[in-house]
Amino acid sequence: MAASMKFLCILGLILLIGTVVDGAGECGRSSPDNEAMKLAPCAGAAQDANSAVPGGCCTQIKRFSQNPKCLCAILLSDTAKASGVDPEVALTIPKRCNFANRPVGYKCGAYTLP
Repeated sequence: MAASMKFLCILGLILLIGTVVDGAGECGRSSPDNEAMKLAPCAGAAQDANSAVPGGCCTQIKRFSQNPKCLCAILLSDTAKASGVDPEVALTIPKRCNFANRPVGYKCGAYTLP
C-alpha cells in the first residue's frame, strides 16, 4: 500500500510540474494569440508605417515592451498574421510611440526592433 501511495504522490507532482511549465509561455499563462487581441488599436499602425499610432495602441505596446519575447510572439502570432499585420512595420511601433526604454536591437524572428 505504501508503494502505491508513493507512486501516486510522484505522479501528482509530475502532473503539477507539467501544468506549471506548460503555462509559462512567452506571455506567461496567456497565449500570444489571446494577447494579440489587446493590440486591436494598433491594427492600422501595424499595417502602414506612415499611419499615426493611436494613444491606446501606445498604452498597450508599452505594457508588452517590458517583455520583448512576448511582444515578438504576439507580432508573429497567427492572430496578427490573420489581421494583416506586417511584422516589419509593427516592430516600428515602440519607436513611433517615442518610448525611450524600448528593446532596441531585439531579434524577433527574421526582424530586429529598431
